[in-house]
Amino acid sequence: MTTTAASKQALGAYGEDVAARHLVEQGMVLLDRNWRSPGDPVGEIDLVCKDGDALVVCEVKTRTGEEGGTPHEAVDAEKLDRLQRLGARWATQRGCTPPETRVDLVAVLRPLKGAAIVEHVRGIG
Repeated sequence: MTTTAASKQALGAYGEDVAARHLVEQGMVLLDRNWRSPGDPVGEIDLVCKDGDALVVCEVKTRTGEEGGTPHEAVDAEKLDRLQRLGARWATQRGCTPPETRVDLVAVLRPLKGAAIVEHVRGIG
């Protein structure tokens, strides 16, 4: 089966919706979605949340199976470093200085049947 760019984008949007709902249900406050940095570092933050006093940069990885690796394998040291720098840039642009900034991974597995399976890993870096 061929995966198109549109179907990958739809799967990603689905996963971000599921992840955002899950995080809010866990008591986090959703501050931003799909924020793109206009400069260095270049990149995007899927979800920006507040968890107590902590600013949380959430990377959402959505899969329909384990082809192409697990969501955890998709966040390497380089990606983690970029997410940390993006979080600092987001905070600077908003004029806030949170006492803690962390990077979380939300892995969403969308099976062929049934509800999505969500795994939230706090502080992956």
